Amino acid sequence: MPHTTPSPTWDPAQYERHSGHRARPLHDLMARIPPLPEAPRIADLGCGPGRPSLLLAERWPAARITGYDSSPAMLAEAAAHAGPVPGGTGTLAFQRADLTDWRPGETFDLIVSSSAFQWVPGHVERFAGWLDALAPGGVLAFQVPGNHGAPSHVLLRELAAGPRWRARLAGVLRDAEPVLTPAGYFEVLAALGCPPDAWETTYLQLLPGEDPVLDWMSGTGLRPVLTALHDDPQARDAFLAEYRHLLRAAYPAGPHGTLFPFRRVFAVARGRR
Repeated sequence: MPHTTPSPTWDPAQYERHSGHRARPLHDLMARIPPLPEAPRIADLGCGPGRPSLLLAERWPAARITGYDSSPAMLAEAAAHAGPVPGGTGTLAFQRADLTDWRPGETFDLIVSSSAFQWVPGHVERFAGWLDALAPGGVLAFQVPGNHGAPSHVLLRELAAGPRWRARLAGVLRDAEPVLTPAGYFEVLAALGCPPDAWETTYLQLLPGEDPVLDWMSGTGLRPVLTALHDDPQARDAFLAEYRHLLRAAYPAGPHGTLFPFRRVFAVARGRR
């Protein structure tokens, strides 16, 4: 019988190995967020090791920002950044929270999320409650990976479902379509009275080094498999060897590095006034 998808364990150092590429969509998202109060109250959903919250603090140095994440490892890294914002009057704090049932305990001027909702089944069902927690004119803004139909993910799902691995990995990976299209998010938010600015961008990422797509996936989409096989290093290494071979064929190295197209989906919605 397929088992319930386990919560993956996270490796902050591995995740941060491609921090420049991972931060770029958040910069693009922030550029489309409309003006906020001078000292806004901000919730950062899925703050990871704290980098998104730091970027928010740079953009709004007087803000009171709370980052929320479910990973103890990520929060342990983020804790080093807690306290007064350097060069500003705002503050940073971090709390453990599961976004599948997180309910705002106060009013926010901005609820923002970068690369987290793909891990939250049914996240669109949470939007109504989050919009209700916005101050008048507040903003819900997020971006999610939209590349789950890319070879990196298709090959991973096919390998995990193959005859060698299906018994060990049944139910481990996410659904093939864990996020909506820009039009899908528009319809959901418009039905809640907050038609968003929604769009998508495909970044042509140039990754350096040997097997860089495997290295990228080891920080994100591959985490559920690494978690499931954690207690069996031989099986883990065998799976990685097969996956590495498939990725090398799908993403051949070029003279300047390995091109890794990456689609992102964005939405920025003003709350009800």
